[in-house]
Amino acid sequence: MIKFLNIFKQDKYIRKSIIKDINKIINKNNFILGKEVFNFENSFAKFCNSRYAIGCANGTDALTIALKILNLPKNSEVIIPAMTYCSTAFSVINAGLKPILVDLEKNRPTLSIDEIKKKITKKTKVIMPVHLYGSVVNINKIKKIIGNKKIFIVDDCSQAHGAKLGSKRVGSLSDISCFSLYPGKNLGAYGDAGIITTNNKNLYNKAKNFRNLGSDKKFIHTQIGFNSRLDTIQAVVLNHKLKNLEKYNKKRIGIAKFYDNNITNDKIEKLIYSKGSVYHQYVILVKNRIKLEKLLKINKIQYGFHYPQSINKIDCLKNKFNKKKFKNAEEIASKCLSLPIDPMLNIREIKRIITVLNSF
Repeated sequence: MIKFLNIFKQDKYIRKSIIKDINKIINKNNFILGKEVFNFENSFAKFCNSRYAIGCANGTDALTIALKILNLPKNSEVIIPAMTYCSTAFSVINAGLKPILVDLEKNRPTLSIDEIKKKITKKTKVIMPVHLYGSVVNINKIKKIIGNKKIFIVDDCSQAHGAKLGSKRVGSLSDISCFSLYPGKNLGAYGDAGIITTNNKNLYNKAKNFRNLGSDKKFIHTQIGFNSRLDTIQAVVLNHKLKNLEKYNKKRIGIAKFYDNNITNDKIEKLIYSKGSVYHQYVILVKNRIKLEKLLKINKIQYGFHYPQSINKIDCLKNKFNKKKFKNAEEIASKCLSLPIDPMLNIREIKRIITVLNSF
């Protein structure tokens, strides 16, 4: 069986160190906001070339907190891509704001800059680009569109740990950047976890306070916040795994290039990724997806879907978008299939996957 992702194998050489450090936490009974959390926040901020980082419970909370601390008027508009994970849209709604969908670029996993221009109104307060599959949205172009308008950029970086726009890392490009640290991410914990980065000290202080029930000092609550802390044990895991992130990202990039150069079946369409992508997912498009699924199953190759529905097609969100169409997002949703891109895949396994795909 060729696995889609093998975290056990990835962490083989750091497992003993992780367990040793977790035992220290258990012995100290220091489970909430221990020094390891602040060590990870500092290390991650440094990795992103950002001034500040704030750990939280998960990526959805990271997005919601980022929006809540901006104190925007109710039903302010937030522009998001029509193709992303449901959390992007849910965070907007849970923050009391209104999601406005923008289609993707043709054959790319990133939202259309031209479509953003058309959707900006007087109610637009946030643009929330998603670096989908690890492909980086051109934040610089969005900044030019915004100009002097009072619109924040809050980017969803949950699939782009270590990705770059030019020489700058994702996590340092926007007013606020939000990451999921879910186990399957390029940088993943051993449970739910998330982190926020920013270069703005005021926003940092607000987010840090908000994630801890609106408190900087016990029993003193200055705002109605969330109970959304990154726990100390997960911080230990993440501190160890952060050291391998660049190495594993390079392996992902290498596998993606090999796929690009060797998948030659004209029934398979390859997406165009940004130059600084870290390939959280390698997604192909096929018309007869069910047939390909059967072929992969017969050959014991695991695969995934990211994602089988565009945001406007999700059951609980349909009514919010009045049956509007988003052609490129809907096409990717209907045809997408994610190939294994685990950095631990060996060349024999990669060649086996390509052979099966080219025989389809």
